[in-house]
Amino acid sequence: MNMTTPLPAEPDRAFMAGYLDTLALVERLHRLLLDLIKDEFERLGVLEVNAVQALLLFNIGDNEVTAGELKSRGYYQGSNVSYNLKKLVEAGYMHHQRCQIDRRSVRVRLTPKGQEIRRTVAALFARHADGLRAKGVLEAAALDDITTALRRMERFWSDQIRYIY
Repeated sequence: MNMTTPLPAEPDRAFMAGYLDTLALVERLHRLLLDLIKDEFERLGVLEVNAVQALLLFNIGDNEVTAGELKSRGYYQGSNVSYNLKKLVEAGYMHHQRCQIDRRSVRVRLTPKGQEIRRTVAALFARHADGLRAKGVLEAAALDDITTALRRMERFWSDQIRYIY
């Protein structure tokens, strides 16, 4: 009795090429975003915080969260979240406090120093948004279309993790 798994159907070549191009573009855009943040902080002489940490501070904002919530809420995707949180606490950008209910869990929130980094990143993003609009690179409708398509991919990928594996 032969128990081989049938090969999946070959996807449409053009669609597959477009999908792979999109994956590569998403990866490049994320790296470029980190480079833009790094360059901004170097220009300002802020060398104590790296781009990943600055983006983490920006995304936390006024919230108080645990390390687990950072990942589940999509604020942080890296595998070294504990390392970056520790560095940010040590440098005075974040407060940390053990949860009263679960002593293993630590809640973090930004200090005034962390809020300053957040404002710097927000100002950078505001300049980018103004530039995109002023130079006609993107209109609001096109940005909405891109966001809608990326959210659909996000949901699809999340479903693959939750239900397939």
